[in-house]
This record gives sequence, structure tokens and C-alpha cells, in this order.
Amino acid sequence: MSEKIVDKKLPNYLLKGKIAIVTGASRGIGRATAIRLAEAGANVVVNYLQAEDAAEEVVKECQSFGVQAFAVKADVGNFAEAKRLTDEAVEKFGKVDILVANAGIWEGAPINEMSEEIWDKVLDANLKGTWTVCRTATEVFKKQNSGNIVIVSSTAGQRGEAGYSNYAASKGGQISFTKALSNELAPTIRVNCVAPGWVDTALNGEVFSDASFFHRVVENIPLKRVATADDIALSIIFLASDWSRHITGEVININGGAVLCG
Repeated sequence: MSEKIVDKKLPNYLLKGKIAIVTGASRGIGRATAIRLAEAGANVVVNYLQAEDAAEEVVKECQSFGVQAFAVKADVGNFAEAKRLTDEAVEKFGKVDILVANAGIWEGAPINEMSEEIWDKVLDANLKGTWTVCRTATEVFKKQNSGNIVIVSSTAGQRGEAGYSNYAASKGGQISFTKALSNELAPTIRVNCVAPGWVDTALNGEVFSDASFFHRVVENIPLKRVATADDIALSIIFLASDWSRHITGEVININGGAVLCG
């Protein structure tokens, strides 16, 4: 897994004093995003499900930028736990400004072999887990009359993915959810989405261990490289900041040109 940081520094005034929740922040895109939020001046709530030690390391990295951060264990596929996550953020900081709905899993099977358990597991983690945190954070945003949501989807939600129809359905659902919610919550709450292609994270570690498969992936990307988690995080920061103040309901494609969607 690549943790390479893009050689671009963020100004620490960009999100100074903002409060951000990042789900699934102990690794990969969530980890990179939490750290970049901290670099930009935000205080960060690091959500995790199992990897407590990794989450605490992310907290330390965030705190190294002089901001406040703490970790919350919560399964966002469960509404009560998602509400607890939001409540703990508000209890600690008094508000929430940014929600990055990133938590998710990638597990599939051919449709004729897919069990109900695997279908439900992926949809609950990816799609329901997006709904729960958006539902609970929106209660806070409406009271504040402000807020910003960034949802992490995938190119699989745009073009489908053979053998992972459950994952593709969950990611396509996130894209439609983004568009619906952006209109519903405007003008005081912005909602956007990023759709990464292949990213060099632990989620893809098993398939990328096959060197020939990795080579084929790279050859099919016009920019001839697989994104790092930090590549995705930088676009999330753009959407979470006032740099994108007139953008809502959009899907930002981050795939090196591999999937071209208007």
C-alpha cells in the first residue's frame, strides 16, 4: 500500500477552526483525508471500526499540525452508532462543519454465487453507512444553517464492475444519493462526491499483489499510474473548502482518465 504524500502543501488557514468527521479514517483514503484536513487547520474526528491502534496513529499525525483530534469507534452501518459518532463530535467541539463519508468495503462474487449475507454486508457498510452519517450530521447542519458533505464513491458506481455487482450498486447509490441530497439541502449545505478509480490502498492490496494484474491496470490508465490515497484526499479537501463554494451535487472523477464521465 502506498502512503506517498503528494508534494503539495495546504495553507493552514484554509479550514482553520472547522470541525470534520471522517468515517473509515484509520487507513487508506480516510486516513489521508483526515491528515490533510488537519494540515488545512481543521479539528478532526477519526472514525474507525476495528483498527484502534491505526486510528490512534492518525490522531497523533493530525495533532502534529497543532489541531485537536480524537478517535471514535463506531459501525456506521448501524444508525445508533452513527448517531453516537456525531453526538460525540458535537459534545467535544460544539459543532460539525464537514462530513467525509468514506467508510466502505469491497467484497463480491459472481451473481449466481453471491449470498444474501455478502450482498447485505456491502450495501450496509457502503450505502446505508453513508445514509446514517449524512442523516445524523444533517440534523446538526440544519441547526447551524451550514455544513459540507463529501461522499467517497467509485468508478464502479459509474461503469459497473463484473463480479462485484453489490459494490457497484452501493457506489452507484452513493452517486444518486449525492445528487438528490444536494438539491434537498441547498442552499446552506453543500453535498458533493468523489469517484476514484484504482487507488493503491490496503483495500486493493490482495489484487495488486498479482504483478501482471497490476501492470494491466496501469496500462489501462491514460496517466499510466495508480492513484495514491493522498491524490484522492486533495480533491476531497477542495470540495470541503471554500475553494469550491459554488459547487454542489457534483461527482469529481479521480481516475487518471480511465473512465470519462460528463
